[in-house]
Amino acid sequence: MVATTETLDALRSIGLNLYERKIYVALLAKGIATAAELSELANVPRSRSYDVLETLAEKGFVIVQSSKPIKYVALEPREALDRVKQIMEKQYQETSDRIDRLKESKILNELDNIHKKGLAMVQPADMTGTLKGRHMINRQLRTLFREAKGRIHIMTTEQGLNDLYSNHYRILKKTARRGAKIRILAPISNNAAANSFGEIAEVKNLENPVGRAIIIDDKHVIVSLTDDKDVHETQDLAFWAQSPHAAKDFVKPFFDHLWSLTQKQK
Repeated sequence: MVATTETLDALRSIGLNLYERKIYVALLAKGIATAAELSELANVPRSRSYDVLETLAEKGFVIVQSSKPIKYVALEPREALDRVKQIMEKQYQETSDRIDRLKESKILNELDNIHKKGLAMVQPADMTGTLKGRHMINRQLRTLFREAKGRIHIMTTEQGLNDLYSNHYRILKKTARRGAKIRILAPISNNAAANSFGEIAEVKNLENPVGRAIIIDDKHVIVSLTDDKDVHETQDLAFWAQSPHAAKDFVKPFFDHLWSLTQKQK
C-alpha cells in the first residue's frame, strides 16, 4: 500500500527525511523484512537502506532482529509515535539542561567577549539581514522585544495585529512593565486584541494600513517586504537592520506622521 502525500508530509513534520519515510512505510506494509527487500520495495539505494534503518531504530520506529541476514520489524504506528515522543522529550530536556549549565559557566563570558570584539570590527552597513518565514520574523521580534529598553513603535495590518497578540503580547507586557513605551498603529477590528494592547500601549486606529514596520529603541527596524494577505506565512519576508539612521531618521518620521493623522483607540 502506498502512503498518501498527506501521510508522508506528516512523517516529515516529525523529523523523518525522504528515505526514512519511504523505508518506514514500506516496512509497515511488509511487517518484517531485510534491508535488501526494503530497498527494492521503497526504491531507495541499497547502500543507503542500512543507514536509514539504523537511524529509524535509533528514533524508535523499528526493531532490529539479530538474525542472518538481519531483519527489521516495524513497530505499530501508535507505539512508534509514543517512543519517538519519549526520545524527543528526553533529548530536549538533556539539551535544555546543558544550555542552562552553559549560561552559568565561564564559557559564556568567553563567548560574549569574542562577540563584542567581533562587533567592534563590523561596519554598521553589515548589521542587516533578510528574514524569510513568519516564524523567523517572530523569532527576531521576540529577541528585540525582550531586550527593548526605551520605545517600541509598531505599524501593522489587521492580520499583523492578531499575529502580534498571539505571539508577543506576554513579552510586550513584561517589556512595558519595565518602563518601555509602546505605540501601535493598526486597523482596529479585533477589539479583544486592541483592548488588551490598550492596557500596555497607546493604540491608534489606522483604517487604511500601508504595511508593517517596527522600530525598537530608535536603533532596530524591521520592515515587511510582502503583503500578509497575499502570501503564505512560510513565504513572508522582512528586512531587518540595526541602524539608528534608518530607524530614527527614515522609518520613524513616517510613523510619526501617520500617528498624528489618526485617532486614539477608545
